Amino acid sequence: MTMTMRIVTINVPHSYLAAFQSLIDLGLYNSRSQLVRVCLKEFLEKENEFITDLRNDRIQLMKNIKKLTKK
Repeated sequence: MTMTMRIVTINVPHSYLAAFQSLIDLGLYNSRSQLVRVCLKEFLEKENEFITDLRNDRIQLMKNIKKLTKK
């Protein structure tokens, strides 16, 4: 699946740029853009998992409350 890319400008500390460059120099990433995309993708996947877990916990809590109120 091809995604349409948009340009986003961000400000990061110099230490982040140095770390980015180190990872690129090691050949782990082709560019800063690729590195940032991978980091954002992983972050968003974790956040989505967290939100899903919260929703599931909330549903289970509501079921438990419903059981308790029926007694």
